[in-house]
Amino acid sequence: RSPTRLGLDRLGMQSALLLAVRHGGRAERGGRRRSEPEEAEKGRMKRTIIKDWKTRLSYFLQNSSNSNKRKSKKAGKHRNYFRPSPEEAQLWSEAFDELLANKYGLAAFRAFLKSEFCEENIEFWLACEDFKKTKSPQKLTSKAKKIYNDFIEKEAPKEINIDFQTKNMIAQNLQEATHTCFSVAQKRVYSLMENNSYPRFLESEFYQELCKKTPISRAAQGT
Repeated sequence: RSPTRLGLDRLGMQSALLLAVRHGGRAERGGRRRSEPEEAEKGRMKRTIIKDWKTRLSYFLQNSSNSNKRKSKKAGKHRNYFRPSPEEAQLWSEAFDELLANKYGLAAFRAFLKSEFCEENIEFWLACEDFKKTKSPQKLTSKAKKIYNDFIEKEAPKEINIDFQTKNMIAQNLQEATHTCFSVAQKRVYSLMENNSYPRFLESEFYQELCKKTPISRAAQGT
């Protein structure tokens, strides 16, 4: 792994630990009132969590921008991604598809999944979306094998949580790869994210921060 990737992994672990401490503090809330030092510590942890989120999000947005820059180099176009307005961010709570369709929202959700150690779900979903757009039969076969090796087979580096029957069906379909090879698995992973990770993302400190109508967010919108 690169030093940048290792650093981000450490940040993910730190954020998870901080979140655990924060939730642990909630359990104590009914027993006694927090002292001023405890409230100050809680505020410090919240700021640290938000900072970690922004660090990971910047990493994903930078990677997305670099990828798009390579793809559009011939056309001489380069798209930057700016922080959304609170109104735009609030739209993500209306439907999971609204979140996935927004570049900044997708990067934010991906950073959130990384903090929960289940980033493989969104990576698999994105790989399947790319796979379905592939036209060349040769590329279709090679991409199908890569997706299987990365996400499906037993002890794959990014193995997703699907049942044995679905895995077995995918293995059989690889003999003659088609655009529907991973459809069942993709739907199940989508449902898993929509029903579990997505609601938690909407409750996260980072998302709530994006939805706040503050002078800072408005300035960022006009950047």
